[in-house]
Amino acid sequence: MGNSYKGEHARLTSSGGQQTARTSEKSAKTRIIASSESWIEQSAIDQLHQTAQLKGIEEAVGLPDLHAGRGIPIGAAFWSTTHAYPHLVGNDIGCGMSLWQTDIRARRFKLDRAVKRLTDLDGPWSGDQPARLTESGLPAELTADALGTIGGGNHFAEFLAVDEVHCEQTFDSAGFDPAGVLLLVHSGSRGLGQAVLEGHLRQFGTGGLEVGGSDFAAYRKRHDQAMRWAELNREIIAERFLDRLSASGTRKLDIFHNTLTPHKDGWLHRKGAAPADKGLVIIPGSRGTMSYLVAPTSDEQKLDHALHSLAHGAGRKWARSDAKAKLSKRYSQSELERTELGGRVICEDKSLIFEEAPQAYKNIEGVIGDLVDAGLVKVVAVLRPLISYKMRRA
Repeated sequence: MGNSYKGEHARLTSSGGQQTARTSEKSAKTRIIASSESWIEQSAIDQLHQTAQLKGIEEAVGLPDLHAGRGIPIGAAFWSTTHAYPHLVGNDIGCGMSLWQTDIRARRFKLDRAVKRLTDLDGPWSGDQPARLTESGLPAELTADALGTIGGGNHFAEFLAVDEVHCEQTFDSAGFDPAGVLLLVHSGSRGLGQAVLEGHLRQFGTGGLEVGGSDFAAYRKRHDQAMRWAELNREIIAERFLDRLSASGTRKLDIFHNTLTPHKDGWLHRKGAAPADKGLVIIPGSRGTMSYLVAPTSDEQKLDHALHSLAHGAGRKWARSDAKAKLSKRYSQSELERTELGGRVICEDKSLIFEEAPQAYKNIEGVIGDLVDAGLVKVVAVLRPLISYKMRRA
């Protein structure tokens, strides 16, 4: 593969200058971190501008994976010193990704055998929920059948092999093994985050909460609980998957994509955006493309320009309904269960397997190229998907 993310974007720096972020003509406080040649749908750009007009929003940044959501753009960050908007964080508070180094040797990993063993993972976890919740600093009453489950949509668990290492020092110092299989878990707070948002919307609608007020403090408490719940959820999911393969693993990173966090003297809303101030970040492509382990740079000026945020994935190119309509005419379900990279896909939901097909997502090399050219990250390693798990048939 080589430096394909560089080759894809060589045209951006051919003039000798670094690629910089676009600044909106509508508002100097709104920026898009992407090259002028990167495709971003107009509806997503419009949503970014509209959201930036909310009272108290002082800066808004769209990342290279920016795409339209339900009224709110995904792949964006918003900063305010005066107001917090729970609907910008969304209903899946704490959604994010954890990356585990397993003790499985990549050269010995038999895909078909592993696929057969990855069963009974969608139902409730049978472990001691109250004990695990208490250990995580959460109330025992937050037990739920969803704890330890992936959920639907774009959530998944994925086993990956190391395809290339671009920065051996960073890779080795983080404790990664180039010959070992990695496990990536993408999930969130499930019904808990949904309940937190619905409770806010019933009382306040999409109105903002004034920073420092009692309502703001109450939301922050529920928000932080949902974040810890989401992190625990990913941990239990990883344990369940490793147990099925009689393997063990060590968590190397866990990052959040949907959060409200302190930033400078204000509050930063991230909606589908990874942090650039928490160490290494995993940015997945799709189940049929490479994923990238990246290290944020130390250039504070450039990081500030991006609100210390990064893309969290490739970003959708097609809406779910469009993806199914287009792809179901060209492919059978069984054809989508194997990828061009030789990987396997476990998704027995007949709609979801089309909705989450690689073709429905943007080019991940383009997204990474934009981040590199903007001076925000360096690529540490390129990872190849082996088995992508969505769900078994109910």
